Amino acid sequence: MNLYRNTGNIKAGLFIIGIGLVIGLITYTQILINELRKDNREIVNLYAEIIANTVKDDNDANLDFVFDNIIKKVKFPLIQTDNNYQIRGWKNLPSKVATPKDREKFMFAMDKLNQPIPLTYKDQSVGEITFGFLHYGDSSIVQKLQIWTYIEIVSIGIFIFLGFSGFSFIRNNEKRHIWVGMARETAHQLGTPVSALLGWVDWLKKHPDKTNDLIPEMEADLQRLEQIGRRFSKMGSKTEMDEFDLSEKIELILGYLKKRLPTLGKKVELINDIEPGIMINANGSLLAWSIENIVRNGIDAIEKDNGQVTVTLRKNVNDIKIQIQDNGKGIPRKDWRNVFRPGFSTKQTGWGLGLSLSTRIVEDIHRGKIRVVESGPEIGTVVEITL
Repeated sequence: MNLYRNTGNIKAGLFIIGIGLVIGLITYTQILINELRKDNREIVNLYAEIIANTVKDDNDANLDFVFDNIIKKVKFPLIQTDNNYQIRGWKNLPSKVATPKDREKFMFAMDKLNQPIPLTYKDQSVGEITFGFLHYGDSSIVQKLQIWTYIEIVSIGIFIFLGFSGFSFIRNNEKRHIWVGMARETAHQLGTPVSALLGWVDWLKKHPDKTNDLIPEMEADLQRLEQIGRRFSKMGSKTEMDEFDLSEKIELILGYLKKRLPTLGKKVELINDIEPGIMINANGSLLAWSIENIVRNGIDAIEKDNGQVTVTLRKNVNDIKIQIQDNGKGIPRKDWRNVFRPGFSTKQTGWGLGLSLSTRIVEDIHRGKIRVVESGPEIGTVVEITL
């Protein structure tokens, strides 16, 4: 239930995580881009020095060799201009940059990203001389990183959208399972007393003179119906704890069910292996409900005539253990945990919300443990409650 109360917080958390990922990825990608641009600038500075030294030697052939062979190794666009920004040479320009006007526009676009590097050399008579500039753009790696940033943002956006959609789907699906489970559990809880009352009515029709003999049993079934209503109403309220005799409480559950097994259409023997006089501080009504749920599910799991459900109660040094064992068809190993989930069922009726409620009663309210100890087609199922 806390999941549904915290739905807004979960969605806000997903959104914040998504925004954090976007900011983190953009920041990290920008750091990488700046590092690569720094490395590129150092390379261009080196080429500028080579060109300047070649010009200093006043050898045009050497300058052509430098630009055509050494700078040819560069993986990013380069344009060399004179002092008046007139283009004198270029390398690695995109194919669409074909005309002088296109090259000029492309050069100014590169200058917005990377400041041009002056081509200078020192003359002993006049000092430092600038004879042009090297304009350069981003390498293909930097360009891909910039594109990758947008891909990352879109991917994270899709992830957040799928997360929201998936969470909403799971939440709605769980709600649907809870409603289905609640309906099944209500029918499951009402089934025993209602079936018993119908059975008593049929019996009275055949034996009208035995009315007084059945009044106590019919009263017990009506009290059970009233108790079921109280149990459901207590699930959302503060739980009151009292000390009571757990052994006696379980014996009353088994005694009630034993008399009504024929009305359930089951040939099942309920075996009492209860250590007497075990006291516990708990909510008797809810704890009895959880134990009865497990016993009823054990009865429902039996499809043969010689069925048995054994309830064992023992007090140890540090805890109290209750084991409910049936010789039914068993539960697949992969579903040992699933049977305690809301709405999970291995058949058309039963194993719906009952075991989930038992888990909530035992673990959330009484801070105990409930688990399937063993289960299989040959041995049935053993469910253990530790308090």
